[in-house]
Amino acid sequence: MKNIKIFLAILIFNSPFLQAQDLKPEYQKFISKFIQEVKTGDKEAISKRIKFPFKRDYPIPSVKDNADFIKRYNQIFDKVLIEKITKSDPAKDWSEVGWRGIMLNRGDMWIDIDGRIISINNQSEEELKLKNSLIAEQKKSVNTSISNFKEPVAILETSKFRIRIDDLGNDNYRYASWSIKKKMTDTPDLVIEKGIFVADGTGGNHYYEFKKGNFKYQCYFIVLGEKDSPPAVLTVSQSGKEILSQTAKIVSR
Repeated sequence: MKNIKIFLAILIFNSPFLQAQDLKPEYQKFISKFIQEVKTGDKEAISKRIKFPFKRDYPIPSVKDNADFIKRYNQIFDKVLIEKITKSDPAKDWSEVGWRGIMLNRGDMWIDIDGRIISINNQSEEELKLKNSLIAEQKKSVNTSISNFKEPVAILETSKFRIRIDDLGNDNYRYASWSIKKKMTDTPDLVIEKGIFVADGTGGNHYYEFKKGNFKYQCYFIVLGEKDSPPAVLTVSQSGKEILSQTAKIVSR
């Protein structure tokens, strides 16, 4: 997720096709209303603006619905975020960025043109503590040989394999896989380190690539695809020739 945020930030501020534009008066109107809702702490009104499920930084679980959001409101809308919103000027601090929507400042928050909150890129101290706690729990739930990761990236399942991708730090990603019948507490059937993150196009699609000898393993995450596109795909190539391709579901991310 960290890499995706960095990629989108670079894309937005350097692409001639995605320049931030001044906010139209009709959009300023609902942004002003939203700012007022935050000023008065109207959690119920704000919850109706959220597009669910609302993703948080993995492994923090997504916000499921209005009730879950209201329960976690103070965890997400901390003093830092509230101040950024309440002190913002709809005409100066909010801008339209093509089909991606409307952003606050340089991407602290994103709202679509229908007024729905689609992303908040602010992490409170409370969320950071929760994230660290959940990472510590995950380290206990995998085989000790692969419990040395910095942050988890994703867990995928194909018809035959269970795949875990972890960030070891310093842009070093690790691929670990098991037979679908095995558990992650079992010794992995395959472990590859020194993987890389690759942004694929401008829609948020991306993949992680791992090499072992003349084999190449690529885990694709499809953010923007066709209506029937799977959420992820695993491909394996040998000496440049694809020998396996399997759709995958994202178990957690």
